[in-house]
Amino acid sequence: MCSYRRVTNFYVQCGHGVPKPDEEIKCGAKNCIFSPNHPPTCQGRACKEKCFQHHQFPQQYSPHKEGKCPTCA
Repeated sequence: MCSYRRVTNFYVQCGHGVPKPDEEIKCGAKNCIFSPNHPPTCQGRACKEKCFQHHQFPQQYSPHKEGKCPTCA
């Protein structure tokens, strides 16, 4: 299933976390309505019964950056 990646840069010198906009990660599966490989002919009730209709829980990623955040710098 497709999901979102939620990135928050953590700045070591000031201790602040700065979130970035969520990024959609495409899965490539044919049975996910958000995938670029989902057939356009798959619609209606049959699609809702066999295809994923929602994103997975967001992936959390917090890289540590040396220095201060943009506000403190």
